[in-house]
Amino acid sequence: MEKKFIATGKDFDAAVQAALKELGLAEEDVTIQLLERAKTGVFGFGARPCKIEVTYEVPDPKPATALSSASRSKPKKAEPVKAEAPKAEAPKPMAKVPEPKKPEPRKMDTKEAPVEEAPKAEPKAKPERKPKTPKEPREPKPAKEPKPAKEPKEAKEPREVKAPKEPKVYAPVAEGSIEAAIETFLKGLMEHMGSDAVPHAVQTGETSYQVELVGKDLGMLIGRRGDTLDAIQHLTNYAVNRNLEGHVRINVDAEDYRVKREESLRRYARKKAQQVLRVRRRTTLEPMNAYERHVVHAALQEMDNITTYSTGTEPNRRVIIEYVR
Repeated sequence: MEKKFIATGKDFDAAVQAALKELGLAEEDVTIQLLERAKTGVFGFGARPCKIEVTYEVPDPKPATALSSASRSKPKKAEPVKAEAPKAEAPKPMAKVPEPKKPEPRKMDTKEAPVEEAPKAEPKAKPERKPKTPKEPREPKPAKEPKPAKEPKEAKEPREVKAPKEPKVYAPVAEGSIEAAIETFLKGLMEHMGSDAVPHAVQTGETSYQVELVGKDLGMLIGRRGDTLDAIQHLTNYAVNRNLEGHVRINVDAEDYRVKREESLRRYARKKAQQVLRVRRRTTLEPMNAYERHVVHAALQEMDNITTYSTGTEPNRRVIIEYVR
């Protein structure tokens, strides 16, 4: 009699092995038919196992034997079946944990020869120490002489406090003179600039004049690096020389700015010249006006291996300091 069994697996071989294991048969005792191939799907979705049909033979059932006539005529009474109480299962004995075996003492084989121990080296006799000779007593160090007391320092003489400069006394100028023309122009210019500075003109040479502006808050008349003071000087030279037959040179100053600036320019020029001598390369100074360039040229004209010249156009004309052999 044939029977059929359907089994599944991730592939054909797995399905066959699952069917044979379930039926307890060998592969040659069955007939295998593939019903559906395995599908892997995409990312695990839509996967299907392999499906097979296994056909195998089983023995036919035996036919039922004929009943005797006696048993048909006299049916036996069915005896009531007594319900037996379920027997309580005996508790399973717990598996005994094997005790760890004690290590048996190792028996020494009498045949083996005993290992002879190497004789220990005798300790060396320590050399006798020589008796220490008693050291001679040290001579006591001479007591240190006490340091002589420091003489008190002489009190420094107090620095002389410079007395405040006395204001300069300017002589009045003569009417109709060039000094009077210079002061008249500058007074009007100061009024227009909103300054209370008072100009004082003094002749310093045949064609040169020095003007000192005296007053408070002269910083605005000086300006950055003397720019405003240069402009005032330029206007004064132009206005006064316009009405004169000859030409005069007028120098305008405030709070000795020109003197301080000249000293600063000389120090600056010498410092740059020393750098040029050290590296033997020329250097270019910052832009300066004609008067400041003249101060630099004059400060370095007698210096050995140094020459100076100007380059560029106003107002960015500069002095170049160059090394020469």
